[in-house]
Amino acid sequence: MALLSTLDFPHKIVETEGFAHKRIDLHSHTNCSDGTLSPQTLIDRAVNFQLDVLAITDHDTVAGLDIAQKHIDEKNISLTLIKGIEISTAWQGFEIHIVGLNIEQNHPALAKLITQQQQAREDRATSMGEKLAKCGFPTIYEDAKEMAGEGSITRAHFAKVLHQQGHVSTMQQAFDKYIGKKGSKGQRAYVKPNWCSIEQAIDAIHQAGGSAVMAHPIRYDLSSKWLRRLIVDFKEASGDGLEVVLPQMNPEQRKKMLGYCQEYNLLASMGSDFHYPNRWSDLGRNLTMPVGAIPVWAQWP
Repeated sequence: MALLSTLDFPHKIVETEGFAHKRIDLHSHTNCSDGTLSPQTLIDRAVNFQLDVLAITDHDTVAGLDIAQKHIDEKNISLTLIKGIEISTAWQGFEIHIVGLNIEQNHPALAKLITQQQQAREDRATSMGEKLAKCGFPTIYEDAKEMAGEGSITRAHFAKVLHQQGHVSTMQQAFDKYIGKKGSKGQRAYVKPNWCSIEQAIDAIHQAGGSAVMAHPIRYDLSSKWLRRLIVDFKEASGDGLEVVLPQMNPEQRKKMLGYCQEYNLLASMGSDFHYPNRWSDLGRNLTMPVGAIPVWAQWP
């Protein structure tokens, strides 16, 4: 395939210069899904970390976007908020996440998909709660729902409750022992999700005027052959770009992701996938667009 050029995106130069020398993070979460910080606190943290551009991309919800924008407006904060979402999809037995960036958050097509995804989340959580009750945790579903509050309930809420109540020593152990994908060790409370397809996620994002980016491709437990197959299917479904930079990627991994972008004419995005403060990954950390990449914001008018 021919490499992507500025001719493919005639407004690239203007938009790239507009973001030149800015600190950008296009993947973060609030407590409206499985993050720990409120939208307001996340914005304040972004300012403290000297970010210029931040995308909030909660799982299958846009509930935090208006809250964050209102906080920015009321406090006259010099930060550009990119409205986003991270949609869970099913592909070949794997859970693949598609990030929508620069979306019209209230578009009917996106709202319809969010409703379907939220119902799938609730059905999964209920079934997971029933299985965990049989494991000796009778109130786990109610406790996880209370922790989630008005936000999207996720497996992370179950893991946090199991950890806080002392049933596991770490959150990761909750996944390994109970709610992770079934493997050789059991995972007695795992429930297969009923997510939408990659095609459905991309279509809803595009109808909402956004760019569809495959989140953290390097983190999926896929061989190089299967990762390439995933990227081909994503491209054929009209996906726009790949997340090529994450805080904990090594130079070889970044080079590999950039190579896929160039080979398949895909744009490049970058983000911390921030959920909570920690020493390994934080807002804006180690996020630099590699030379030779055409950034996803080149597509935005």
